[in-house]
Order: sequence, then C-alpha cells, then structure tokens
Amino acid sequence: MPQQDHPARPTRPVPLPIRRALRDVADDVATWRKLRNLTQAQVADRSGVSRGTLVRLEGGDGGVSVENLLRVLRALGVLDSLPRALDPYESDVGRLRSDERLPQRVRPRSLTGGGDG
Repeated sequence: MPQQDHPARPTRPVPLPIRRALRDVADDVATWRKLRNLTQAQVADRSGVSRGTLVRLEGGDGGVSVENLLRVLRALGVLDSLPRALDPYESDVGRLRSDERLPQRVRPRSLTGGGDG
C-alpha cells in the first residue's frame, strides 16, 4: 500500500518565557547531575531513560515528556522539591484563599458583561 503524505502540523512558536524556563530547567538538571558527580549515562541508567533523552533534556528540548523529567529528577534525588515548589498553598494567593471551597468545575466568565456569567 503506498504511503500517503500527510500535511505537517503547523508548529506554534514557543513563547520567550517558556524558552527561558526550558533553558533554566535544563541548566539546573545538568548542574544537579554534576554536583552529584554523575555522568549522563549513569543518570540515564538510574532514571530508566535513554542517554539521548537526557541529552535533549539538558539541552532544553521542550519535547521531553514530563514523566521523563520526573524520572531524571528522582534519579538526582531532587524529585521531592518539585511538588513543594508547585504547591498552590505555598503562594500568597493560595494562602489568602486557603479557607475558600474550590469549585469542582470552572466555567469561563462571560466576556460580554451582560449577566452573572
């Protein structure tokens, strides 16, 4: 059966703040690895990812899965820091609203201003 050509999905440009965050995470992962005096091959083996995946992660490639990032962070011994960093109740907004009951679902607010939305 002949191969059909599929149109390539248009790629969306990566916003600058995202590119910066990717670079920062990549640099931090590489620094943690070096602080632990581990080679890329050792971290890859301990985390269960390929060395190529680790190279891409340390290179700031945004295509590395969150699961693989978490596996590498676990191998480096810093996985527990991430959930604490993302804890909404560790932020000013989270602490201010901590006594509120969060909704089960969030619906978009009306943009017309013609009602309670």
